[in-house]
Amino acid sequence: MTKSTKVTASNPAANQVDPEVVQFRAEFDERSPLDQIVQDGARKMLQDAIEAEVADFLTQFSDRVDEQGRRLVVRNGHKPTRTITTGAGQLDVQQPRVRDNSPDKANRAQFSSSILPPYLRRSKSIDELIPWLYLKGISSGDFPDALQAILGENAKGLSANVVVRLKEQWTKEHETWSRRDLSDKRYAYIWVDGIHVKIRLEDEGNQKQCMLVVMGATEDGQKELIAVMDGYRESEQSWHELLVDLKQRGLALAPTLATGDGALGFWAALRKVYPETREQRCWVHKTANVLNKMPKSVQPRAKSDLQEIWMAETRQDSEKAFDTFLEKYGSKYDAACACLEKDRDVLFTFYDFPAEHWKHLRTTNPIESTFATIRLRHKRTKGSGSRRTSLAMMFKLAQSAQKGWRKLNCHEKIIPLLNGKKFVNGVQQDAA
Repeated sequence: MTKSTKVTASNPAANQVDPEVVQFRAEFDERSPLDQIVQDGARKMLQDAIEAEVADFLTQFSDRVDEQGRRLVVRNGHKPTRTITTGAGQLDVQQPRVRDNSPDKANRAQFSSSILPPYLRRSKSIDELIPWLYLKGISSGDFPDALQAILGENAKGLSANVVVRLKEQWTKEHETWSRRDLSDKRYAYIWVDGIHVKIRLEDEGNQKQCMLVVMGATEDGQKELIAVMDGYRESEQSWHELLVDLKQRGLALAPTLATGDGALGFWAALRKVYPETREQRCWVHKTANVLNKMPKSVQPRAKSDLQEIWMAETRQDSEKAFDTFLEKYGSKYDAACACLEKDRDVLFTFYDFPAEHWKHLRTTNPIESTFATIRLRHKRTKGSGSRRTSLAMMFKLAQSAQKGWRKLNCHEKIIPLLNGKKFVNGVQQDAA
C-alpha cells in the first residue's frame, strides 16, 4: 500500500480533494508514532520558549520590591490554553500571566510575548500553504477538506470563512503595496518572468492572463520583490504598462541589467521605458529551448557543451565554445543551433559585470525557485478564481519567500558599477 493510499484510507476528507494535494499530505506529514513524538517535542519546545521569555521579563523587573522586599512583578497563573496551527500540526500552549502590583498604576510593567502574539492562531508556514493551495486550483469551499488532508483532522480555525477573510486581507495588502512610492529605490539588477498558474480565472476574457513578476537587487545587494501584476500573454503592452507604472511611482533611474526569457514581450517594452538597461537572456531558458529541438539521446551531451559556454571564465573563451557548439551540431540540428544563435548578442552581457555576480545574472533562478511549484500549470480545475485574488496569493507567496533571499556576493561592487565603472570579464577596470 502506497503512502497516498494509506492517507486516503485513514482520512475520508482526502477523497474530496485533488490527488496531488493528497500526495502532498503524504509527503508533508504521514501520521505515525514518530510524527507524534515530533509534535509533542514541538509543543514542549514552544512552551519552554514562552516560559523562558516570561522568566527573562521577570528578571528585568526584579528590582521592583515593596517595603518588605517582596517582588512586585510576579507570575499570576496562566491564560486559557490556545491552539496554534503550525507545520507540526495543532499545538496547545499556555501563556503565563504576569502581574505588576506597583502602586503607580500608570507605570506598571506589561508583558507581551514576542513568540506568541495575542491574536496568533497560525504559524507563518500556514499562511504560505493557503496561497499555494489556492493557486493549485483549490476553491474556498474545499479548503477545510484540503487542509484536513494535509494537516490532519484537527485543522482548527481554518474554516472556509476564515480563508475568505484572509484572501480579502491579502488582496488589500497587495493593492496597497502595488501603489507604494519607489522614489527612494534604485535597483542595480532586475529579473523578470511571466508565471502561468493552474487555476482557471473567472471568465473567458482572462484565460490568457499570466502573472508578471519583477525582482530586483538594491544598491546593498539585497534582493527584493518589485512588482506582481497581471498581463495578457506576457505581451509587450502589458510589460510596458508595468514598467511605466514603476517609473511613475518614482523608479526613475534605470537598472544596469535585466535578466529574462527571450520570448517575453518585456524586451521591446524595456527599450522604450528604460533604454539604458543592458539585456541578458536567461541561460536556463535558452538551454531548455535548444535541447527541446534535439533528440533525447543527444541532449545530455549537448547540455554539457552548452554549460561549457556560459561557465567559461572569459567572454573570449565563451565565444569560442559557442562557435564550437554550432560547428559540432549545426549540420544535424540546424533548428537547435538557430535557436541558440539568434540571441548571441545578449547571451554574453554578464561578462561586463562583476564576476562575483555572474551566478545571479546568468539566469532567472531567483524567480524560478520561488514559483517552481505553481508555474506553468494550465490544467483546468473544478472552480474558477478571481484575478485579484490570484494576484494577492502570488504576492503573498513571493513576500514569504523574500525573507529567505540572500544578498549578492560582494555586493560592495554594486556602487562602483552604478557610478559608471567598467568591468571586463568580471574585473573592474582602473581609469587610465
